[in-house]
Amino acid sequence: MPYLELIAGFALLVAGGDALVRGAVGAARRLRVSPLLIGLTLVGFGTSTPELVTSLQAALAGSPGIAIGNVVGSNVANILLILGVAAAIRPIAAPGPSMRRDGAMLALATGLCVAAAMSGSIGRVWGGLLVAGLVAYIATAYLAERGAPQEETGEPSRRLPLSLALVAGGIAVTVLGAGLLVGAATTLATQWGVSERVIGLTVVAVGTSLPELAASVAAAMRRQGAMALGNVVGSNIYNVFGILGITALVRPMDVPPAFAGLDVAVLIGSAAALLVLALAVGRVGRIAGWTLLTAYGAYMSWLFLA
Repeated sequence: MPYLELIAGFALLVAGGDALVRGAVGAARRLRVSPLLIGLTLVGFGTSTPELVTSLQAALAGSPGIAIGNVVGSNVANILLILGVAAAIRPIAAPGPSMRRDGAMLALATGLCVAAAMSGSIGRVWGGLLVAGLVAYIATAYLAERGAPQEETGEPSRRLPLSLALVAGGIAVTVLGAGLLVGAATTLATQWGVSERVIGLTVVAVGTSLPELAASVAAAMRRQGAMALGNVVGSNIYNVFGILGITALVRPMDVPPAFAGLDVAVLIGSAAALLVLALAVGRVGRIAGWTLLTAYGAYMSWLFLA
């Protein structure tokens, strides 16, 4: 049965990711905002819904290793795995001014995540600070991107309600698909006897990041590189400010000491790699994409073999 759920989950993710990107592009045109902003908000936050549900459930169940590992592992997977796959399919150009703003916010979010993890506990004060950061970021991004020049997308013009319905439907389908995958994969991982931390960093993190993977691959194939990049950056910012913040407000958590080692270093390194590629190089090409994927494979191998 778990293997059938895995197959069904993948099928739903493919269909949901395509609908999500189609609706998001249409909404960007109707709202007269850039695809990057839509990627940072509607797509980035919408595809992070599985992480929010999973981390809340894990924290309430007394499993902080899974809750925190889900956030850390998802952020690493978003950059090394998802951005790597999208760039391997089609090179992604980084919008300069917007990426400088969002890159700075990503660096801040990553730094706060590391500081929270190193503090040993993430309580309601941390949670309130992180959620306040999310609200400030959304307001700043919207004001900066409102009325931005529109790009030719090749998508037919749709009414806004239809575009938003496609976004909502795409998110719902991807969340359902991710739920099937996470449930099946967690069952299999538990049977294999791996630790709660490793399950959170790998199976749960990758499973809940699959909506981002589906949306980013669909965006890359439709030549919406800005949306694919915005999805990754927006998801990582939301994972820290929104998911970790909301989870800490609901249920303060003690951080397992193991997170202070390689996991934090990989989180910092992956964020630094994205910022260098986007800001210094100006694009994420195929070679960079395959390099990111190789790094992710090495990290996964270490987690399971160490």
